[in-house]
Amino acid sequence: MMNLEVWLAYLHVACILGWVVFVTSEAALLRAEWLNGAVIERLARVDRILWICWAAVLLSGLARAFWGFKGAHWYWSQPLLHAKLSLLVLLGASAIPTHQRLNLWLKQWQHDQRLPGAAEIQQVRRRVMVGAHLMLIIPLLGVALARGVWCVDPLIR
Repeated sequence: MMNLEVWLAYLHVACILGWVVFVTSEAALLRAEWLNGAVIERLARVDRILWICWAAVLLSGLARAFWGFKGAHWYWSQPLLHAKLSLLVLLGASAIPTHQRLNLWLKQWQHDQRLPGAAEIQQVRRRVMVGAHLMLIIPLLGVALARGVWCVDPLIR
């Protein structure tokens, strides 16, 4: 029978994969040549799901820290955990302008069927792509943390 640690690890990885899927979907849909009303509506829906995935990554990670095998005291004393959390929060904060822009586009489309310009679409896509690349650092930090790299108390690995 699998223990709680296995389920917490699995849940966290599944949430990260979900987040990756929806960031990738958002980036793929953000192309001027493809943008129409249906795509704007889909982008708004994908963005909402992306935020749910981001929150799930945060909550599942916190669950691992609090209920995981090593215990909350060990996790919270590790610099890599703080680096992971800081990057996750930074990525969330940096995604707020994209979320606001997509909501604005949806409102404009619903009001007068107006589409954003190619330069605006490219700017938003660039922001999404930067976040998508930076998010790859989080699993690297997680693997390093799990292996005891830079651990404050290396006896508990």
